[in-house]
Amino acid sequence: MWQPFTEEHEQFRKTVRAFAEKELAPHAEEWEADECFPNWVFKRAGELGILGAHFPEEHGGMGLDYWFSAAKAEELPRSRLAGVTMGLLVQSDMATPVISDLGTKEQIEEFLKPVLAGDKVISLGVSEPAAGSDVAGILTTARKDGDDYVLSGQKTFITNGTRADFVTLLAKTTPDRGAHGCSFFLVPTSLPGFSVSKKLKKVGNKSSDTAELFLDEVRVPKRYLLGEENMGFMYLMQNFQSERLIGSVSALAGGFYMLDQSIAYGRDRVAFGKPILKREVWQHKFVDLFTRAEAAKSFVYKCVDQYNDERYVKKQPVSFDTVKYISMAKVLVGDVVSDIMDTCLQFHGGWGYIEDFPIARAWRDQRLFRIGGGTTETMKYYIAKLMGF
Repeated sequence: MWQPFTEEHEQFRKTVRAFAEKELAPHAEEWEADECFPNWVFKRAGELGILGAHFPEEHGGMGLDYWFSAAKAEELPRSRLAGVTMGLLVQSDMATPVISDLGTKEQIEEFLKPVLAGDKVISLGVSEPAAGSDVAGILTTARKDGDDYVLSGQKTFITNGTRADFVTLLAKTTPDRGAHGCSFFLVPTSLPGFSVSKKLKKVGNKSSDTAELFLDEVRVPKRYLLGEENMGFMYLMQNFQSERLIGSVSALAGGFYMLDQSIAYGRDRVAFGKPILKREVWQHKFVDLFTRAEAAKSFVYKCVDQYNDERYVKKQPVSFDTVKYISMAKVLVGDVVSDIMDTCLQFHGGWGYIEDFPIARAWRDQRLFRIGGGTTETMKYYIAKLMGF
C-alpha cells in the first residue's frame, strides 16, 4: 500500500505513541470513573507539539503538513481513552482550524496560540437541543448593540464544555436568512451571562466532559466576531471537513488497535481444546474485517492526501470533490468500525461484556462516531446532493 509518511512523520508518531501509552493509558480506569481528565493533559500535549504540529508557525504551530495530524490521530487511541482522544482532537482539529483560517492577528494571539500551547481549553459550540446535524436550524442569536453583539441561546453536546476557557460558537446574526444568516464568535466563558447548565452523562467516551451551555444576554465585543458577519455557515462547512476527516482517521485506527488486541486474546484463550483463533469461523470473520479495514484505510488516506494538497500545499478551500469523499469516508469508517467492535466483543464471549476488558469500553465508545460531526444519514444526504441526485 502507498505509504505517505516520511521518517519525520514517524518520529512524531513515536512521540505521540509514547504519550498515549505511558502518560495517558495508565489513568484509563481512573478518568473513566471520574468522567473527566485533568487539564495537565492539554498542557503536556502542547509541550510535546502534539496540538499544533500542522498549524503555521506564526499561529503557534510547527508549520508542518496535515499528515502529522493524521499520525497523531492514529496513535492517540492507544491511550484506551476515547474521551481523551476526543477532547484533544477538539482542541487541535475541530474548534481551532476556523480560527487559524479567519482570525485576526489579535485573535490569534489571544485565543489560538494559548490553545495550541495547552494553556487554554477550547470547545466548539454548534449543536443545540433542537438542531444537531441540521446546523441551519440553530436558534442561538447574536444581535448588534453598540460595539457589542448580545448572544442568547443554548448549546449542547459540547466536548470540553465544562472547563473551556472560550468557545468557538455559531449564532444567528440575521435569523430570517436561515443558513446564510449565521456568524462565528469567539466567546470567553468568563463573560457575564455565560453558564454551564449541566454536565451530560453519556453512554460512552466517559473520560471527556460534555456539557450543555446557556447564554443569557452575553455581551461579546465586535472584535470577537470571527471572519465576516453572516458567513458562518460557509466557514462551518469548511471546518467540518477537518472534524470529519480527523475523526475518521482516529476511529479507524481504534478499530485496528482493537483487532490486534482481540487477535492476541484469541491466541491465548482456549476453548474445546485449542485457541479460539484456530477456529475457522473466527479466522474467516477476522480476514473479512481486516480486508474491509485496509480498504477503508486506503480510502481515508486518499482523503487526507487531497485535503493536505488543497489546504496545505495549494492553500485553497476544500473542493466539493474532497467534501464528497470525506463524507463518504465518515460513512464507510462508521460502518466498518461498528462491525469490528461488535465482532470483537462477540469473540471475547462473556468477558467482552465485562467492564474489566478493553473491548467493552471500545464497543461502547465507537457508537458516537456515527452520530457526532453529522449523522450517517446526514452524510448520505449531503453526498447525494453533491452527486447531483
